[in-house]
Amino acid sequence: MAIRQSALTAAVVTLLGATLGGLLLWRQRALRTKNSCPLPVEPEPMVLECKKPVESQIQFKQTQLSPGQSLVLPLPAVLPPVDQVLAVQPVMVSSEEEWEQLWPMLQKDLSVYPVLGLDCEWVKSQTKVSVKGKTSTVSLLQMASYSGLCVLVRLQPFRGGQQHLPLTLKEVLSDPHILKVGVGCYEDGKRLTRDYGLVLGCTVDLRYLALRQRKVVLNNGLSLKSLAADLLDVSLEKSLELRCSDWEADPLTLQQMTYAARDAQVSIALFFRLLGLHADNTPSPDTGSGYSQLANCCQGVVDTPFRGRGGEECEDGGKSVDGERKRRSRKLQQSVFESPESGDQQVPDPRRNNKRKPLGVGYSARKSPLYDNCFLHAPDGQPLCTCDKKKAKWYLDKGIGVLQSEDPFIVRLLFEPSGRPDSQQDYYLTAKENLCVVCGKNDSYIRKNIVPHEYRRHFPTEMKDHNSHDILLLCTSCHAASNVHDGFLKQQLADEHAAPQGCEEGVRLLEDSDRRRVRSAARALLTAGEGLPGPRRDELQEVIRSFFNDPDGELTTDTLQSAAGLETRIFNESYVPHGLKVVQAHAKQGLKGLMGLERHWRQHFLSTMTPRYLPPLWSVNHNHSKFLRKYGEDLLIQLN
Repeated sequence: MAIRQSALTAAVVTLLGATLGGLLLWRQRALRTKNSCPLPVEPEPMVLECKKPVESQIQFKQTQLSPGQSLVLPLPAVLPPVDQVLAVQPVMVSSEEEWEQLWPMLQKDLSVYPVLGLDCEWVKSQTKVSVKGKTSTVSLLQMASYSGLCVLVRLQPFRGGQQHLPLTLKEVLSDPHILKVGVGCYEDGKRLTRDYGLVLGCTVDLRYLALRQRKVVLNNGLSLKSLAADLLDVSLEKSLELRCSDWEADPLTLQQMTYAARDAQVSIALFFRLLGLHADNTPSPDTGSGYSQLANCCQGVVDTPFRGRGGEECEDGGKSVDGERKRRSRKLQQSVFESPESGDQQVPDPRRNNKRKPLGVGYSARKSPLYDNCFLHAPDGQPLCTCDKKKAKWYLDKGIGVLQSEDPFIVRLLFEPSGRPDSQQDYYLTAKENLCVVCGKNDSYIRKNIVPHEYRRHFPTEMKDHNSHDILLLCTSCHAASNVHDGFLKQQLADEHAAPQGCEEGVRLLEDSDRRRVRSAARALLTAGEGLPGPRRDELQEVIRSFFNDPDGELTTDTLQSAAGLETRIFNESYVPHGLKVVQAHAKQGLKGLMGLERHWRQHFLSTMTPRYLPPLWSVNHNHSKFLRKYGEDLLIQLN
């Protein structure tokens, strides 16, 4: 018995010694990494091999070791110190190939801690701001993992369909089990959706986590710079010159890359610090580092736009002097206040209960399911198609059908239908689920026309029968993202077929500037009358007389009222709708040309949205072979 106890004690001592040795080895590697600044090296698992049978059958976590068997004991995922995280050099990605080379490293980090520090940059100079005041397109996307690995994705090469965004990039951004943390990351997600159709899910604004920490003293506010100074003792460079530099430049300067990477790296370091996890307080293996454990600490603030408390002072990321703070305090008395969410944008005053609409809000979601999955059968019992319950009951109410079954709801027709499916493997015979075909969300969805109505409406009647195949359900967020992608393809078709959108040739009604000038002059004379200065009154009267071709005529009140009611819009005789022009161009190639346009839009939806929940038998070539058999390639196309 004593011998067995001695053997057990020796084995335990050996195990502890190997564990400590492994930890020391990893620490040495970490120090080398800090000095040389390569990508971080993860601790290797420790392998124990039992070479001889152990009489006492030593067990570790209920696992018995047999001769020659190895037991892998992973070391705890030690969080590196902040200075080591910031020492890791960022990696620039400008193509799908470069992303795919880097993705395995990022994926390995995410398997340990499923969190990304995230930030975006765009050109903030006046030359890149549109007339309506909308900010520029996002130029750079920064993502950092727990180890400090930071990926800078230049988005300009993926703009306008020049290159396809990598599938794994889109998936990691929308993944509901990977947290994306930062200051203003929810708003960054809205920008990415607006500009590139990317869906950013599972965002957490660090300011919410900071406000929950009652023991944390925040001296400088809630901007990323302030949080970094107060919690990490890190000073972030936020000079106006860097913030407003050219983020479209190729290549970016070293200062720009460092500035961009720091925001993402500091964000993830702040996240762990706010949760009480850092290099000196690494979680034990029992607590886990998976999504559920981290998400539990963020309950109530996931995918929630930040709204400061009433009177809560929020500063811009790059300004923290007392004078600027007082100026912003005075601004809180007005309708807007400065927000640090992404630099220099303004948002409504939270005290006035101005609710910021999340992505997709404003769309009218369906209040009832689209698919009732009722079935119609021929008189001999052959399944014909699915339909909604209202249509199925119509056959019963008219006495031309009988109820065969309640669940599923089946109506057998009492007359011979005009057509039957070619086979029982038909799209219209399959039951369909009421959920978003992209992400699977089932509590709010809208119908999506895969081939937009502005094209489909001009198709010949033969190609518009039974087109419910191209009507799918999308949640409000995915619908908004899909519309962004559709805009890119519409512009591409407009360029290819000289079918412009939004310019004079593509507008049904034009504004006649001469008639508008006459109308304005008449309204000014009727409103101000004798109050106008003499020269100005004579000038306006001359405008009206010239229009009516009566230089010496008297301007009566009736004449002025007639001029004030002029219709200033005139019909554009050269107008051809964009959709009709594109369809006409494809119709020149006959039925195959129109099927090609239809296929193009279906494939576009698959490529850009990567739906995971498509109904069975949905196909980009749906009905095409049937059309060719029925009508032939030489069908005379009559457009609507």
